[in-house]
Amino acid sequence: MTAPRAQLADELLRRLAAALKSGQLYSPGHPIIARNIEGLSTALQLLHGLNPTVVIGIIGDEVVVDDMPIAKADAVGPLIHRLQLSGVERIAINRGVTREEISAFLDAVTALESRGNQEAPTTLPEFAHIRVGRITIEQRPEGSLADMSAIKGVYNDAVSVATSIWESASTEGMPDAAMAGTMVDGLAQAVAQNRTALLALTTLKNYDNYTFTHMVNVSILTMGQARGLGIDGPLLREFGLAALMHDIGKVRTPLEILNKPDKLTDAEFTIMKRHTIEGAEILRKTPDIPTLAPVVAFEHHLRLDGTGYPHGVTRPSLNVGTMLCSIADVYDAMRSQRKYQQAFPTDRILEVLKRSDGKQFDQHLVRRFAQLVGIYPVGNLVKLSSGEVAVVLKVYAPDPHRPQVRVVFDREGARLPIAYDMNLWEASEDRPLSIVAPLDPASYQIDPLTLI
Repeated sequence: MTAPRAQLADELLRRLAAALKSGQLYSPGHPIIARNIEGLSTALQLLHGLNPTVVIGIIGDEVVVDDMPIAKADAVGPLIHRLQLSGVERIAINRGVTREEISAFLDAVTALESRGNQEAPTTLPEFAHIRVGRITIEQRPEGSLADMSAIKGVYNDAVSVATSIWESASTEGMPDAAMAGTMVDGLAQAVAQNRTALLALTTLKNYDNYTFTHMVNVSILTMGQARGLGIDGPLLREFGLAALMHDIGKVRTPLEILNKPDKLTDAEFTIMKRHTIEGAEILRKTPDIPTLAPVVAFEHHLRLDGTGYPHGVTRPSLNVGTMLCSIADVYDAMRSQRKYQQAFPTDRILEVLKRSDGKQFDQHLVRRFAQLVGIYPVGNLVKLSSGEVAVVLKVYAPDPHRPQVRVVFDREGARLPIAYDMNLWEASEDRPLSIVAPLDPASYQIDPLTLI
């Protein structure tokens, strides 16, 4: 369970508590009961978009949804006590549950709570998509956003949600704004708590899932830049949501062009370029999408010097959200290896961002971006001038070429029994170390992200 799901889970428990309370206070058929069941059903649908089964567990005075304790479960405290007395410690709700089934389940729980009445049942009936019982839980692994495994969970969940958002835009004509907003809230929280680790995860290469990892990576990289500029709170999330949706117009691009393994012809590229206009149109008609999102979708291929596309469109200036997203978009696209393109190292990408005498991208933002990701980003495996092999731990903003590293292989290529950390910017005259080149972790059979 990770940050995006945590917010959905908290909402689920609030809706469950409200639905049960209204069932106790109002007679059957009351509109308030129907409204609360509708809200509970919607909360379940959002969680079912991430997992086919939602499990609510009761452990002592704590509520766990799937594998995460929910801190704000006070509202269901009385419910916890009554269900435990009834032997109910686990509620599993499968995808496909209907409103009618939810309503019948709530009625049964309400009746169960009224056991003082001789006619009240002592057990819950069986339901097609809802199962109850006692919970068996192993030691719950401790994890927070300071833990790389937890950050990986946040990232992987975000990619999964991005897939669903893309599918909803493709089949329904507009993306699921609620799901996107919740996911971006989780990413924004992770950016605030552990930006370094989250940025490191954007270096993961998933060639078969490029479209969706690119959506998430651009959102993370845009929010990382925005936070460095002092942008926080709701505005940070608007930047992240706009960046997430920047390429949504490609859902209207023919698949034979979108998925073509070779370089596009001029005619095909002309069709591809329409995604900026298509994206703005889709987002403009999508409810609950901030106004920044269609602006960024339309502008993200425009450049400050008037080049780029849509052709014939000029702006005296570009929205700052657009400029941050454009930098993130170019960076992530160039460092990603695809069938028709080798991945470029960061120094080469930064050269591209500075080309045309720096007239295409705001150079102040490019410099800040270089300080954010470094010439050798966190999580990269690199070779030092000493011959040693290390993992980049932390970017050093004053000199992005000289980050903090963790040395894991000696100069002869042997794995060190105990890795040690080194600040390359503090290299002495006796040992003037520098990074020679990035390395492929697969050649060393290690996952650098487990070492940071």
